[in-house]
Order: sequence, then C-alpha cells, then structure tokens
Amino acid sequence: MNIHEHQAKALLKTYGAPVAEGVAIHSADEAESAANSLPGPLYVVKSQIHAGGRGKGKFKELGADAKGGVRLAKSIDEVVANAREMLGNTLVTKQTGPAGKQVNRLYIEDGADIARELYCSLLVDRATGRVSFVVSTEGGMDIEAVAEETPEKIITVAVDPDTGVTPENIDSITLALKLDGDAAEDAKSLFPALYKAFVENDMSLLEVNPLIVMEDGHLRVLDAKVSFDNNAAFRHEEWADMRDLSEEDDKEIEASKYDLAYVALDGNIGCMVNGAGLAMSTMDIIKLYGAEPANFLDVGGGASKEKVTAAFKIITADPAVKGILVNIFGGIMRCDVIAEGVIAAVKEVGLEVPLVVRLEGTRVKEGKEILDKSGLNVISADDLDDAAQKIVEAVKK
Repeated sequence: MNIHEHQAKALLKTYGAPVAEGVAIHSADEAESAANSLPGPLYVVKSQIHAGGRGKGKFKELGADAKGGVRLAKSIDEVVANAREMLGNTLVTKQTGPAGKQVNRLYIEDGADIARELYCSLLVDRATGRVSFVVSTEGGMDIEAVAEETPEKIITVAVDPDTGVTPENIDSITLALKLDGDAAEDAKSLFPALYKAFVENDMSLLEVNPLIVMEDGHLRVLDAKVSFDNNAAFRHEEWADMRDLSEEDDKEIEASKYDLAYVALDGNIGCMVNGAGLAMSTMDIIKLYGAEPANFLDVGGGASKEKVTAAFKIITADPAVKGILVNIFGGIMRCDVIAEGVIAAVKEVGLEVPLVVRLEGTRVKEGKEILDKSGLNVISADDLDDAAQKIVEAVKK
C-alpha cells in the first residue's frame, strides 16, 4: 500500500526526521490560506499522486510547454495560480504510463535553500535478509539513470536486526554520502529514526529522494515515498485512514475485498493461477510465445468457489482482455473447486473471449469432467506450454 508524500512526511516527523512545514489541499480555494500559514517567501507546489518523476512530468491538458508536477512559487499569487492550473488535470510521468493520473490533491510546502541533493532509501534486501540503506551522492530526479549508468555510486549498508542502526552503520552511510559538519551530526539521529520508522510501521520501501544538505549545513527530508507491506495490515488499523482509493486500479480494489493477489498489467491475456511462482511462470511463457499478460492474479492455495468466481469476474471486467488462461496445479487447491468457480462466473457474466484451462493435481479428473459437462466453449490444455500456445493462438485469430 502506497501513501502520499505529505502523509509520509507527517509520519516521519513523528520520529524526529527534519521536514519542512507544509499543508495538503484538495481545492484551489484552499491554496491562499495554506501559503499564508507558511514562512515563505519561497513555496513549492507539489502534485500528490502515487508515482515518481512528478517534477519532469507533463500535464495532458496543458501542452508541452507547461511546467511539471512540482513547481516553485515566489509569491502567494503564484501558489494560487499553480494550484488552479494543476488540480483536476492529468499528470503523465515515466511511472504513470501514458494514461497518467489525475491530480486530486496538492502539497504546499515551504521552500528550502539547497546546497546538495542526496539519495537515501530503506528496503528489505533479499540477498542478506536484512533491512538495508541504499544511498548515493547523486540524488534527485535522475537516480534511475545513476543506477543504470554508474552503479558504483550507489552504496548499500545492511543493518543487523539484533542491534539496529549502529555507530558503524552511521559512519558508513555518512562516508558514502560525504557528509561533514552539521550534516554529519544530523546523520547520527536521522538514520536511526528512519530505520525505526521503517521497522515499526512494517514498510516495504522508504525512499527519501532527495535528502538535501541545506545552505546552512543541516539535513532535510525534501521528498518521501512510503510503501507499506500489505501482509501487516492486520496490525495497522491506522492505514485505512491513509489509503487513497482514487490512486488505485478499480480491479485491484475489488480483488483486495476477496484477498486476491491481483496486479493489472498492459497486455490482453487474462491469467488466473494459484501460487505466485506459477503465476510468474505463466506470464513469462505467455510473453515467450509473443503475447502480453493482462494481469498477475494469484487465487491462493485454498481458494473457495466464491473466491474463484470473483477472480474470474475481475479478469473479464477488463476490456483489454481478449483471452483467458486458467492455470491450476492442485495441491491444497482442488481442481474441481476451480472448475465450479469458473462455471459459476461464466454463467453470471458470460464468456465472449477464448478460454484455455490447464488443470493438474488434486481431483483433476473431477475438475475436467465438470468443465466437459458444462457445455462451455473451453479449450483444454495438457500442460503449461500447451496452454500458453493455445491461448496465444486463439487471441491472434
């Protein structure tokens, strides 16, 4: 689950992280009072969408010459003018795709005098099984280019969960970021605070880009991106208040109601699979045969008929889907339950695209018999390779 920048900064501020004063607004009428509450005279007007690259993004409605989704304003009048221009329009960035995202809220923030821009993030490093700091002196909007072209400028520092952030960790990060003076002193409190916020809030990502050294020599969190691990939602009731459904895909929202692991993609072959690894393999083999998956969908190991029905309905609700591949290897999951769920869904929503079903494992014979006797136009497959070829061929017709 992602949250907005202003929410992430408010959270980090409770841990003592240095952030600028700012106010989130939902309408242009709030812009003047928001700016008046800040010290000024420099302000930053920031689009709040769940995507990076906002500064270099472009608004669909405003033309190529318009400013991006993060703008400096040197007066309150400029703040108001920018707010009126940005709110309600569609911002397109590298991370939104060509469709972009509508800007429904802004963050009006006090400006900062920047001496240096740095990069700092925390994530779970699967190679070490530990939370790690990933830092670079090359902060700002082009960190992706740094990772691709000069990866040696990105340094990783793993933290032992038994000790937390140690003085040695701080020294390593400080050295990597070339901090000295007041900035080095600030680092002694900032980096343990970021780690504590990450762990206590079950984050999967905490990215500060840029982390800045100001002209006065002190550190400040200038931007913040936070993603929570959905698996920990049961112990964080406060997350519900931070969730912005307008930023999420309608199909993904519906899937979450049934505890389905669903991610919308850009292809035209809908996939329903049990098990994340098998789902990834299914998407890979679809691409191997020259097509693109429309989604990742893992119904889980013990899905009910109702859950399978819901999954099928979510797939068919996507107008981009021109064919469906059901790939089930029944261990805990029973093939007859999958078959019953598919039939129930088809009877409810209809079937207007080719459907290929590959079943294997527990009660596979019963599952195939249910499909055979259903009268549905189902293309049966013997294995995953066969299934992928059949659905790709069917979609091409």
